[in-house]
Amino acid sequence: MEQSTSKIIGEPMNRVDGPAKVTGRAEYAGDHQVEGGIAEGFIFEAPAAPGRIVALDVADAEAADGVVSVLTYKTVPQQKPYGSPEDEGRFTQSHAVLENDRVRHFGEPVALVVAETLEQAWYAASLVRVEIETEEGVFNALDHKDQAEKPDSVDGLDEVDTQDGDFETQFSQSTHKLEVSYLTGAQHASAMEPHVTVAQWDGETLIVYMAIQIVASAVSAFANTLGIDEANVRIISPFTGGGFGSKLGVHNEAILAALAAKQCGTAVRVAQTRRNLFANGPHRSRHLQELKLGADASGKLRAVRHSSLASMARNYPFAEAPASPTRASYAADAIHTFHRVVKADIPKVDSMRAPGEAIGTLTYETAIDELAEMCGVDPVEFRILNEPTQDPTSGHAFADRRLLDCIRTGAAKFGWSGRVKPGSRMEGRKLVGRGMAVAIRPNTLSPAQAEVKLAADGRLVARLDMTDIGTGTYTILTQIAAETLSMPASQVLVQLGDSRFPETAGSGGSFGASSSGSALLEACAKLKSALSERLTESGVSANAFAIKDGKVLTNGKRIELADLIGAEGLSADGAVDPDNHAKGQADYSYGVQFAEVEVDADTGEIRVRRLLGVFDAGRILNRKTARSQLMGGMIFGIGGALLEESLMDDRFGSFMNRDFAEYHIAVNRDVPDLEVHILDGYSEHSNPLGSKGIGELGICGAGPAIANAVHEATGVRVRKFPVHMEDLLDRLPAV
Repeated sequence: MEQSTSKIIGEPMNRVDGPAKVTGRAEYAGDHQVEGGIAEGFIFEAPAAPGRIVALDVADAEAADGVVSVLTYKTVPQQKPYGSPEDEGRFTQSHAVLENDRVRHFGEPVALVVAETLEQAWYAASLVRVEIETEEGVFNALDHKDQAEKPDSVDGLDEVDTQDGDFETQFSQSTHKLEVSYLTGAQHASAMEPHVTVAQWDGETLIVYMAIQIVASAVSAFANTLGIDEANVRIISPFTGGGFGSKLGVHNEAILAALAAKQCGTAVRVAQTRRNLFANGPHRSRHLQELKLGADASGKLRAVRHSSLASMARNYPFAEAPASPTRASYAADAIHTFHRVVKADIPKVDSMRAPGEAIGTLTYETAIDELAEMCGVDPVEFRILNEPTQDPTSGHAFADRRLLDCIRTGAAKFGWSGRVKPGSRMEGRKLVGRGMAVAIRPNTLSPAQAEVKLAADGRLVARLDMTDIGTGTYTILTQIAAETLSMPASQVLVQLGDSRFPETAGSGGSFGASSSGSALLEACAKLKSALSERLTESGVSANAFAIKDGKVLTNGKRIELADLIGAEGLSADGAVDPDNHAKGQADYSYGVQFAEVEVDADTGEIRVRRLLGVFDAGRILNRKTARSQLMGGMIFGIGGALLEESLMDDRFGSFMNRDFAEYHIAVNRDVPDLEVHILDGYSEHSNPLGSKGIGELGICGAGPAIANAVHEATGVRVRKFPVHMEDLLDRLPAV
């Protein structure tokens, strides 16, 4: 029987877009070329804020060589007020720039210089002169606790606060009590590709080539900002060079490019510089997290309280949810969680990879480790002891839960033999410690649609507005289509990132693969059913068939595909509805991470020597890309634990370390050989594919495992992140 029986989904297939990327044929937004050329825009940032522009002189800039135009609030095309309409979310609201003489935050654009070349625009921008009458601003939530308020919502959770059980009684009756506060620093998602947009107008239609994670909401954002119909906005984004949440929505360079293209009558490219990103891109804000934990004499948790305070950018409704993992990780008689924000005059605060869980596990898992030590219980056994039988906060049954499998597998593979006395393990002048922490992240499914068309020559084209931000979307969608239709992957062409394609929820929140993949799965299944009907109509009975070389192979027969579907081909569409899956169930992805660190006994320098993770993410769609995603997350976790922090001058609300020389990310020397293990599985309640989110899971647990290892090495519990050598120096054990 000439029929493919091999399985393609899950195989470590090489990226189908890999050759295009390594040969430079993959066109990113900044690569786009327009016949007739593209003018270049350069952002001139406000040197102070908040306040009002009282003088703005652009005459010298306008007179500079090559300058096409200088946009200011006096000359910019009309826009809808920033933040309107009120019933829109943060991604689809108006993102008006240069709206009036008000300056909301340091670094906000006060002018855009457009010139024939980038060098000309850059130089002309240096000639702009501005005077701002500043006002008292709010920059640090910790300095304005009296202004804290409950946000209308927090990212990724149904409820801002939860109060399950009688916390005060359970805490007062606990044998072991822990009260700790942590500070986690601000961070910026500095993707390899900065934010860049090329915009042009074709009559009344705006065409935008941009780096974006969610296409559909970006269409709405442009329409709401510019006051035009969504049908007159087309966004094209076939490749995005990393996002990590920072490209979920549109930002200043995108709106400025559209405005400049309208005013100048030509295509305009605006690319944020690396320094621009720290004022014109979004960031994760500083957080104060306060935890109170209580356990009985055996180590069973009785009381958990987790409170968070952070800044929210004024007129931009986003609040992170650090208490998210606290609500789902362990059983306790009382769990109370609270989130509060202070509205601040700072750049946008928005999602950064694993929003909530990245910094929530960082603090909660560190506190859990400290409580386990107080109870005299091994950290691994403490977590097993407090494993819940149902979702601790909602009371819902778990869709599935394999956290204990992860913990036990990880402990065995790492060679965990229990905790030793802190500061007692040495190798030469290096203090050595080991630590562990669990990883957990909600698994969600979002609405998505897809369309497929099978040509008479046997080639399949699949279209979705889904984006590939470097995660491997093109590849896994190719695998899904090829396996469902029993055809070679080489005959599948996936087209993404065009707002004219069927709508998906895009890339973000670890829901992209499951959502878009499930929609494509249905489209291919419907196409397969339609082809089966054509076979039946032609007198061929086939329980199974394959497609190869323009033929249908079944029961030893080779039938010309053209005879079945004609020259016009055969099409089908598919969709996925989240309401049909995981009804009333708590659905999460799980993992555990074990770390070994060394700390120099003289200088306090910290090095990660080992980092091992074991993860459960249901059915794996491609083992190679999945491993890459998890590794990237673990590296992100090293950065969050030891390196990454955006430092603000609280006198002026300005970030000071606005480049890679001073904003430190993990590089090769900081990263050991990472050990990544993925459990085989299938999550039948999560979605039609049986997969779960994996893109952000690897961050969760990495940071606290490292922090707990630092404690075992030195005996020091650090209450702020990232942990630096100066936090240890005067507290290192005498050796």
